[in-house]
Amino acid sequence: MFACRLSAGTIVAAIVSIVPIDDRLHPALGCDLGQAAREHGVVSPLDEADLTKDDIRALAKGAGMSTWDEPASACLSSRIPYGSEVTDVKLRQIEQAEDVLRDLGFRIFRVRHHDTVARLEIARAEMARALDPEVNARLIAALKALGYQYVSLDLQGYRLGSLNEALRLRPVS
Repeated sequence: MFACRLSAGTIVAAIVSIVPIDDRLHPALGCDLGQAAREHGVVSPLDEADLTKDDIRALAKGAGMSTWDEPASACLSSRIPYGSEVTDVKLRQIEQAEDVLRDLGFRIFRVRHHDTVARLEIARAEMARALDPEVNARLIAALKALGYQYVSLDLQGYRLGSLNEALRLRPVS
């Protein structure tokens, strides 16, 4: 995920070097782009004001913004297992697959890309709906149309960093 943040910071830095901007601001609002942005001299006012994501959500809700409770979404490359090549084709396939879930009304989920397998991690509270015959048929048809041969539902549900579970840590000697 840091590679995406670093790339975003590099892009922002390149734009700032070309466009005459006195105050280098970015819209990260204290989100994960903050670290990469700071490394490239970009200022994040809400991060500097020590506002947390919860603070920002509360302010957005108070301001009547419809997006105040949007679920967080990490870089799409975080859906590809370690050691697998990250390509534009894979990222587009993941993005389109997640659009399908979003269009079907799911809110908290990830599509983990295992080449021909789309492993769906869906919040436990939404999992039963994925098994509804009508929703299930639409989901499978749409993901197969995107090029996945198999569509699987991870019974552990959505969880942060699930691809990290495959990493084996060696004891320090």
